[in-house]
Amino acid sequence: MRLFVVARHGQSVLNVEKRVNGDPRRVVPLTPRGEAEARLLGLQVAGFTFDVCLHTRFGRTRHTAEIALGDRVLPYVEEPLFDDVNIGEFDGALTVDYRKWKRAHTRRDRFPGGESLVEAAERYAEGFRRLCESPYGSVFLVCHDIPLRYVLNAAAGSRWLDGPIHDVPNATAFLFDEAALRRAAPRIRELAAVEA
Repeated sequence: MRLFVVARHGQSVLNVEKRVNGDPRRVVPLTPRGEAEARLLGLQVAGFTFDVCLHTRFGRTRHTAEIALGDRVLPYVEEPLFDDVNIGEFDGALTVDYRKWKRAHTRRDRFPGGESLVEAAERYAEGFRRLCESPYGSVFLVCHDIPLRYVLNAAAGSRWLDGPIHDVPNATAFLFDEAALRRAAPRIRELAAVEA
């Protein structure tokens, strides 16, 4: 059976500051708590052997993975399809301002200078579809809250991408088999279009 373990990165300094980040060029380190969370994630996945570790272009995902996997020798592959939402001009803004803008717009509206939530969902769906088509038998993927939230809800058959699971905990391993990801990928696209 193929195994896909997906986790959000550990707590970052912007999580603490209640700010948002959608630009991978911005350096956003983990907090000491985030590093501790990554070490606990390592305990959660200690019993698994992985063919590859996928991470996004955001340094906090790679750092989380490196802490969790310790001295294991395996390829680390950067996968931009799972990057956080490109929020354009909102990069670095307070989370409360980001959420206020979201409430006043639809999922099809692009963030100023960025992408829409529908575009991000389509990108995530494509990422999970490609993951299913990849040659890897066991994958450790460290990404962000939104792609993990979407795949969890879609795989579970939810009628809403943002629920019932909304707040995804940092550095917690979620396990999927191939059938779950194959179900989830088209469902993410479908739900994104319906909610738009």
